[in-house]
Amino acid sequence: MAGRDRVVHLLTQLASAACRCPAHSNTFHQGVGAATCTVRKTDYAFEMASSNIRYGDGVTAEIGMDLQNLGARKVCVMTDRNLSRLPPVASVLASLSRSGVTYKVYDNVRVEPTDTSFKEAIQFAKREAFDVFVAVGGGSVMDTCKAANLYASRPDADFLDFVNAPVGRGKPVTGALKPLIAVPTTAGTGSETTGVAIFDYEPLKAKTGIASRAIRPTLGIVDPRHTLSMPERVAANSGFDVLCHALESFTALPYHQRTPCPPNPLQRPAYQGSNPISDVWSRHALAVVAKYLRRAVRDPEDVEARSSMHLASVFAGIGFGNAGVHLCHGMSYPIAPGAPSVVSGGYSVEHPLVPHGLSVVLTSPAVFTFTAPMCPERHLEAAQILGADTRQVKRADAGPLLAEVLRELLFSLQVEDGLVAVGYGTEDIPALVRGTVPQERVTKLSPREQTEEDLCRLFEASMKLY
Repeated sequence: MAGRDRVVHLLTQLASAACRCPAHSNTFHQGVGAATCTVRKTDYAFEMASSNIRYGDGVTAEIGMDLQNLGARKVCVMTDRNLSRLPPVASVLASLSRSGVTYKVYDNVRVEPTDTSFKEAIQFAKREAFDVFVAVGGGSVMDTCKAANLYASRPDADFLDFVNAPVGRGKPVTGALKPLIAVPTTAGTGSETTGVAIFDYEPLKAKTGIASRAIRPTLGIVDPRHTLSMPERVAANSGFDVLCHALESFTALPYHQRTPCPPNPLQRPAYQGSNPISDVWSRHALAVVAKYLRRAVRDPEDVEARSSMHLASVFAGIGFGNAGVHLCHGMSYPIAPGAPSVVSGGYSVEHPLVPHGLSVVLTSPAVFTFTAPMCPERHLEAAQILGADTRQVKRADAGPLLAEVLRELLFSLQVEDGLVAVGYGTEDIPALVRGTVPQERVTKLSPREQTEEDLCRLFEASMKLY
């Protein structure tokens, strides 16, 4: 068989085995041939990108040698005030000292950062002229450090230049930044693997962010020891972020249906839509969550469970870092910064807070009920991975089944009973919808298009969970 014929034959086999649901029936063979974006509206390619990841019990001890190997002369260590007193930061600083690395600590990172807190960190980085950055913390710390690295390397840029459109200008980041090593201390955001930095944009009372492969960490050091200090609710909310990262990336619009097709590879977004490689990571993350999340929350000394969730965060991060998320995250962005009630169990903060993972998961039953008709097979598969018996379930019941599986999980982990429990009411729905509409970078990756009326109904359905 000639080479080209063999390729066509293999791709035909892939097509015959592909998911036949409405969102995925337009199978992957579309990218074959000399197709270019000058003649097509949808994309035809996807690109995999991730930070280098090093995993191991106690592996943080190596970071000083890493900085020596990079020739670091002046290192910025970013963390938050609570973590600055805890073992993860102490172990990083001890390693730097043993290796004779010069550093300065910035510990003013805000949990759930804002444009203001980003700018404060950026100014610190600009003043000091660091040549390497180290982030020790959860997603808030890693995202703040990414922003500080970006704008310190582009000192003449306006803050909104690289912020996602339509809030900002969404300019592409060209050229290299300084090396950034991320040391995650929670098992949730996966920020050590991605080129995404999320913050609350205070003028709109909604989350937005910066998305570019250029800002992803050079190296993620994943040390399971650091997760043992997570309080119960932090472990739960971080785990919900892993869960939704995996579910949303697995059910996202397929990459070859995403528009527009970029005229230049530099303009292909980090969030590209579901694809065969991200699917592998997302499926595996779901399986780990199903097995270990409850254990990791209920027993902080369960090293196996907490270590496994730490890895699941990485797996889901690689999955969603290339496929993207959709409605759960898009709808969460106005929930967290605008919440009138304080929900901060386990978080040492002085400001009102709905933790990110909680704000994401509260809408998940309604969201996956809504999206299931577009790719019921994927929703059924996700429900099965999470423990449901799907053998006698009809495709039309995929959404309700997955929603019920999620409700049972959330109830078992004592999650608040919907948006009402964090201070929202039906009178807040118009504002929540207004805060979601600008999040088109992620909402457009939903397999099912949505109107403002659809969003109203989804928020209404999320007011109560049980």
